[in-house]
Amino acid sequence: MTFKIHCIDVKNALQNYIWLLEHESSHDVIAVDPTEADLVEQYCQEHQLNLTQIWLTHWHKDHIGGVPALIAGRNIPVYGPRDELSKIPFITHPLADEGHVEFHGLNIDIIAVPGHTLGHIVYFIDALDVLFCGDTLFAMGCGRVFEGTHQQMFSSLTSLAALPPRTKVYCTHEYTLSNAQFALQAEPHNKAIQERFEHVEAQRMLGQCTLPSTIELELETNPFIRAENTAEFQRLREMKDNF
Repeated sequence: MTFKIHCIDVKNALQNYIWLLEHESSHDVIAVDPTEADLVEQYCQEHQLNLTQIWLTHWHKDHIGGVPALIAGRNIPVYGPRDELSKIPFITHPLADEGHVEFHGLNIDIIAVPGHTLGHIVYFIDALDVLFCGDTLFAMGCGRVFEGTHQQMFSSLTSLAALPPRTKVYCTHEYTLSNAQFALQAEPHNKAIQERFEHVEAQRMLGQCTLPSTIELELETNPFIRAENTAEFQRLREMKDNF
């Protein structure tokens, strides 16, 4: 039973990525946070993939924008946060903390991570060492605290930091370079951050995707999950908001 992850670069101002999880023998795929329907349809057509599920992490338009067109006239289940049903009415399978999704025998765990939005969830696949984390954890950064509190966001990041170190982190934006620039300022003497900054800068100069990261790498180079308490996290987040 083998699975493969595909990346669609939306090439929009927000630098979104759409992730597709493929079950290779059937070519069935899941689209995670599909920003634009056309890009998903075109990619699936070119690679002969069948869209069979949609997973949403939160209600922001750049994460759900493509869903109405993708499901029009088709029976495709849409999984998403139960606490954001009022904002995402096309969810067919509402999910909450400690919920589960199944895909070709694969068990996916749901973790609630309020902060960026109040209902934000992430999808953790232990068997594949994969985390689809939307806008909660970024490579070398984290999402803005829009709806929740800094305490909620810090707790959410702490729960993700406790996942196995080998877990691959698939977030939804190519923000790594700007996050690395801030991380250098936040921890100027951190050698791991300095090395990663140089690597990320080289990748971006070549137009390469900097993802996935890993939990292990984030624990070494991400100031937000290295913060020791809520007050330190809040100070960093407010600094980054004005960076």
